[in-house]
Amino acid sequence: MKADSKRLRRERKTVRVMIEIYCRKNHKNPGGLCVECQELLRYSEKKVDNCVFGSEKPTCAKCPIHCYKSDMREKIRAVMKFSGPRMVYLHPVLAFYHLLDSKRQPPKLPKSKKQKI
Repeated sequence: MKADSKRLRRERKTVRVMIEIYCRKNHKNPGGLCVECQELLRYSEKKVDNCVFGSEKPTCAKCPIHCYKSDMREKIRAVMKFSGPRMVYLHPVLAFYHLLDSKRQPPKLPKSKKQKI
């Protein structure tokens, strides 16, 4: 892990929980996450860990940089579309903080990163 803060730990936990909800209801793998969902979780954690914004990271929907590959972006969108409404009942605290985080304005892109995109 590169940068770590309470905010980033919560972000990783929220994504993990959403993937778990999705996998449990859609893939019905009795041993936890299926291989596809494990891959998506590792990929999303890597993206959070390497985000140029660090602890100021906005939610992905508001981010000016879309760093997910298109196939992974579609997978995570499906997970969030399915799990998002269920989070309110299953994990209300995480859902509340995610809602607050979604209201944050994305920070300006660091000048050193603008050239690399």
